[in-house]
Amino acid sequence: MVRMGELSVSRTPGHVLASIGLGSCIGLVLIEAQRPLAGLAHIVLPASSSGSDAVGKFADSAVPALIEQMTAIGAMRSRLHAVLVGGAHMFALESASSLDIGRRNEQAAREALARAGLEVRAAATGGNKGRTVRVYVEEGRVTVKEPGEDHVEIFSSLQAAGALR
Repeated sequence: MVRMGELSVSRTPGHVLASIGLGSCIGLVLIEAQRPLAGLAHIVLPASSSGSDAVGKFADSAVPALIEQMTAIGAMRSRLHAVLVGGAHMFALESASSLDIGRRNEQAAREALARAGLEVRAAATGGNKGRTVRVYVEEGRVTVKEPGEDHVEIFSSLQAAGALR
């Protein structure tokens, strides 16, 4: 279970990384398509204040930290695929676009990924419902579940590897 502000990586077959109840938060998934290597960050806010040591909490620090942890377990940066989940507009009080934390979190994550040279390959973001994300390390699959719905696969490393050939 990857909780708010946390990062986790795995290369263990059979492991499932998950974040439950992603509302305005972003679940950032990194997967190496050719091998069973995956990571998940549960991003809470777009930008850190200087001196913050909670790197997983903020998009601007979580992206490079997750990339670093992935390469530390053997991932090749050039083979990483990014998937985004969450970023919902959860509260009526967020009517002003500057207060739409979900949209701002998604935008900040996309910008940090672009700076790192990584492309978002799949996303289930926006709307007004929370989501659960599951990352199946061995299979390189990402599923999303919304309340009252079944899990839906939004990314498969097998499909991504085929598309790259």
